[in-house]
Amino acid sequence: MILIATLWDDIWEVWSAGGLLMVPLFLLALMIYFYALQLLFFFRRADYNDIEESKWMHWIESPSESSGNIGAMIRYSQDGVNTVEDVQSRFDEVKAANIPPIETRIIFLSILVTVAPLMGLLGTVMGMLTTFKGLAMSSGQIIDVVAQGISEALITTQTGLIIAIPGYILVYMLNRRRQEMAAFIGRLESNSLQYFTIKLANS
Repeated sequence: MILIATLWDDIWEVWSAGGLLMVPLFLLALMIYFYALQLLFFFRRADYNDIEESKWMHWIESPSESSGNIGAMIRYSQDGVNTVEDVQSRFDEVKAANIPPIETRIIFLSILVTVAPLMGLLGTVMGMLTTFKGLAMSSGQIIDVVAQGISEALITTQTGLIIAIPGYILVYMLNRRRQEMAAFIGRLESNSLQYFTIKLANS
């Protein structure tokens, strides 16, 4: 209990020394990690990395036996189609429904992550202005105001970087997962078109 109280006191001391920008930095961090975790859970629920290729190849030939997200794509791509062009059109719709929304959210997340160090830099400028203001005061107040300005400048910069660095790593990971998802849908489309071409040629 004492350890928690001490930790809380330390956090509050840092928060107070950081100045007014600590509030928007905190809100920005919440937004960044909310969006990042939401996207990570989305990719975690997607089953395209968990199912063997032989299994979804079988599903292409027998769509009624398919299940999950992959099964939904396969069934939609083959439901009521008569030509290879129809299958191609269905996969265009599948890609349009899945990839661009994810790209948009990752781009928005990237913007939020980029803002974090810039907001920290703004805190540096504000802290330096406070420092210069302190230097212009009478001797009795100089030390306190200068110390406050330096603390504000350093803490906001540090906080912005602490938020941004893991954020950049998350954006990189999410972009990799998006690329893997797009590549998987491309393979699914290619194999479906190949299967349908052979099927129509033999019919």
